[in-house]
Amino acid sequence: MEGKPPEEKKKGLLRKLKEKAEDDIQILGTFVRLGVVVWSGFIITLNYVEIPMVQKGQSGGDITFVASIFTGALSSFGLQTSRNGSNSGKTPVNCPMVKKQEE
Repeated sequence: MEGKPPEEKKKGLLRKLKEKAEDDIQILGTFVRLGVVVWSGFIITLNYVEIPMVQKGQSGGDITFVASIFTGALSSFGLQTSRNGSNSGKTPVNCPMVKKQEE
């Protein structure tokens, strides 16, 4: 008297495949964001570090765009960059590390 188990197995299989695909997309998205953080951090570092036998241009380059990408990528992980005093004592509400320290 097994009337609907094959349909339930199909739905279960499709549901499992969908969940697996969603997990894979989330993992891939995390690696892409991490790659952007590493790349932009590397470009910013190259702007300030002098490498022997490599001559820099006279202008030094404007890294504003790369810095904004770096800041945006960091904020997607929940990190916040700020200068000393620019936060004026206000802590972010959704920052997990601040919540952990308050406990």
